[in-house]
Amino acid sequence: MSSNKTHHGPVCLSGRGVTKVYGFGSRKTVAVDHVDFDFYEGEIVSIVGESGSGKTTLAKMLLGLTSVTEGQIYYQGKPRDIRTRKKKKEYWTNVQAIFQDPFSSFNVFSKIDTVLLDCINMRGGRHLPRDKKIELMTEACSFVNLKFEELTNKYPFELSGGQMQRLMIARIFLLKPKVLLADEPTSMIDACSRATILDMLMNLRKETGMTIIFITHDIGLAYYVSDSVYIMEQGKIVEYGSADEVILNPKTYNTKRLISDVPKIYEVWDLSTV
Repeated sequence: MSSNKTHHGPVCLSGRGVTKVYGFGSRKTVAVDHVDFDFYEGEIVSIVGESGSGKTTLAKMLLGLTSVTEGQIYYQGKPRDIRTRKKKKEYWTNVQAIFQDPFSSFNVFSKIDTVLLDCINMRGGRHLPRDKKIELMTEACSFVNLKFEELTNKYPFELSGGQMQRLMIARIFLLKPKVLLADEPTSMIDACSRATILDMLMNLRKETGMTIIFITHDIGLAYYVSDSVYIMEQGKIVEYGSADEVILNPKTYNTKRLISDVPKIYEVWDLSTV
C-alpha cells in the first residue's frame, strides 16, 4: 500500500502559476489554471482527474511538448530552459514519458533493434562495441520479461499490445531518466498485465531512484502506488497531499465523488444507477 512518507528528497520538478490558455478573446479556453506543484526525487506522484480536467495538458507542458502560457516550470531547482533543440534534447534525456497508446509511441518503420539502439545512443553509448549494445538490449528486454532474440529484426506492429507496453518500459530501462511521466499507462491492457506493468515501474523506481508521475483518472491506482496525490478539476489543482490524506480524508466534493466511483470489494454494489 502507499507509503506514508513524510521525509522528502530534493525537489526535482516544480511549477509556480503554471497556466495554459488556448484561443483568444471570447473563444479562450483555460486548460490549466495557475497550478503550483512540487515533485520530489524518487517520489511516486499521481495527478488524478476526469477527462477535461487539464491533467494531460499539464503532462504535455511538463514534457515540453506544449508551451506554457504563463507561470514557470523548474527542473532541479532552476527555471527550465528548453528554448533550443539541443537543450530540449538534453531535458528529454532526463524527462521521459510512456503513453496510453503504445502503438502511437513507435515509428512503425523502425525495427525494434533501432528503437532500443536509439536509447543507448541517447545515453551516450553510441561508440560501444556491438556485443556490448546487444548485452544492454538483452538486459532491458529481460527486465520486462521479453526475449531480445525473439524481437530482433521485428517491427513494432508485429508485437501484441502487451508486448509493446513492455517494450516502452524496456526503453525507459535503457534511458534511465530522472523523471518518468506515465499517462494512463495501463488502460489498454488486462488486469493481469496491468499488475505486471506497475510492478516493473516500481522495480525501475527502486533500481534507479527515478520520480514517476502517473496521469490517471483511476483514483484506486493512485492510492495503491503513490506517495503523493494531486486532484485536478477544470484546470485547477483542488486538493493535494499524501495518498492517505487525500484519499482517506478527502476535503473536496470532487475527490469524494472520484472515490465513490471506485467499486469497493467489500460493499454491496448498487446496480440501480447503472
